[in-house]
Amino acid sequence: MKRLLTILSIIVVLISGCGGGSQKSPDKSDALNQDTGKAVLVFMEYEHNFGKVSEGEKVAYIFNFENKGTSDLVILSAITTCGCTVPKYDRKPIPPGKDGKLELVFDTEGRTGIQVKTITVRSNASEPVITLRITAVVESD
Repeated sequence: MKRLLTILSIIVVLISGCGGGSQKSPDKSDALNQDTGKAVLVFMEYEHNFGKVSEGEKVAYIFNFENKGTSDLVILSAITTCGCTVPKYDRKPIPPGKDGKLELVFDTEGRTGIQVKTITVRSNASEPVITLRITAVVESD
């Protein structure tokens, strides 16, 4: 019995000497694991109407956006519903408070009537998927 009490006393001393076993001192890795903020992608417009355009014409529009978050914004992809619409965007991180541009070129060759194209923008923002839309009425000559 005396031996058991001695062993228990040693265990208690070891545990209390280690801060109770569940506490650890803060270090630099803890700072890296803390939330450092989020990017917030806000477009000035989410839809653009080209109006009437002639078939065979290439029309372009620039969607301007801002990172209204507290962390760098990275556009991961911009995918269109049709090969006739080509997106161009800067792949560098956009710092908080800075602006960026996403340009779309729509080739109306072989298309007539009302055209609606969507662009799915994926990013590291708090809302990771945003949909943009362009519309046009393509008239044949």
